Amino acid sequence: MTTSDMIRELCEKKNISLAELARRIGQSPQNLNKKLKRGTVSFEEMMEILETLDVRYEQVFGLPSGEKIKINNE
Repeated sequence: MTTSDMIRELCEKKNISLAELARRIGQSPQNLNKKLKRGTVSFEEMMEILETLDVRYEQVFGLPSGEKIKINNE
């Protein structure tokens, strides 16, 4: 699943259109749609989207030893 797919799914689950999400983060719906199609949503834009949708972001790196390095936006 791509980041763009995840953003679309989040919008569905949060019952918000992509056009409304775009407006809430200060972009035109056309611009956001282009970024989603190209897969060029920046990390900063992703953080804005997650804050707008009130969801948490997590990223985990797993080392061969089993140790995990976790990054989140909490």
